[in-house]
Amino acid sequence: MKYDAILFDFDGTLVDSEPIHYECWQEVLTPFGIELTWDEYARNCIGVSDRAMIQQLASEVGVDFDALYAQYPRKKELLRDRMLAAPPMTDLVRDFLLGFDQLPMGLVTSSYRIEVEPVLEALSVKHRFVASVFGDEVKNLKPHPEPYLLAAERLGVKRPLVFEDSEAGLASATSAGFTAIRVERPTDLPSLLEATLWLA
Repeated sequence: MKYDAILFDFDGTLVDSEPIHYECWQEVLTPFGIELTWDEYARNCIGVSDRAMIQQLASEVGVDFDALYAQYPRKKELLRDRMLAAPPMTDLVRDFLLGFDQLPMGLVTSSYRIEVEPVLEALSVKHRFVASVFGDEVKNLKPHPEPYLLAAERLGVKRPLVFEDSEAGLASATSAGFTAIRVERPTDLPSLLEATLWLA
């Protein structure tokens, strides 16, 4: 086969979590007088490191970066609690993860382990990922190739197929030398993978 593993992004690829991220950011940013529309968030913040996002917002509105960044742990707690209360993974995607056995699978996300692993465990799909790379485990986040190179190294593979929803994620995977497929919505994932493997 042309590919020797499948690597997935998490937010926006396996789960429709970006609206939840957005709601949590709104709750954290509003006390600072920062108004962030969904269009602005989707255009400028998805796939970007949270630190870079906070730096940009603080600079734009003249808010002290340290004061704003101090609220970041609260944002992560809000996200974890809301994701656990209602994990945004469809049955279609979950059944696909549980049933797919053609190639080993890995997870590559800029989100922190504490945000993602509890959700995977709640959905009983954590065991399906042979290797995972989280945002708190790399020096350089997407769009740098380090996250995908590390995932391939941990899996011991050379030709993984990558599924991503953001420009930063696609750039990270292609910079690592891997084939990357854009996912517009998580429910497209099973058919996209089937079509790609069939063509391979």
